[in-house]
Amino acid sequence: MYAIITTGGKQYKVAKGDVLDVEKLDAQPGDEVKLDVLLLNDGKQVVVDAASLADKKVTAKVIDQHKGEKQLVFKFQKRKRYRRTKGHRQNLTRLEVADVPALSGSAATTASAE
Repeated sequence: MYAIITTGGKQYKVAKGDVLDVEKLDAQPGDEVKLDVLLLNDGKQVVVDAASLADKKVTAKVIDQHKGEKQLVFKFQKRKRYRRTKGHRQNLTRLEVADVPALSGSAATTASAE
């Protein structure tokens, strides 16, 4: 069973027990966060209907807040003696997925039926 969640303008495929880094969330280590679900798959059914997924949330525990690897930004113009180097480190939140919601058989709309 897995889910596609969205946070920070990005989408992630997660299953129970996964650890992932997402853009910084306003939460302290040890807090529980609930993330929006875009797709649920249990191996038999795939649910993508926004109305049936509106009440479903993936629960994750915040492990820590940290910075990512340094990304170098280098600007260069040939024959102009122009070179600029800058670095950037993104603030990230490490999450551990604690719970992925289960599908209810009667209320689920499947992608295979469409």
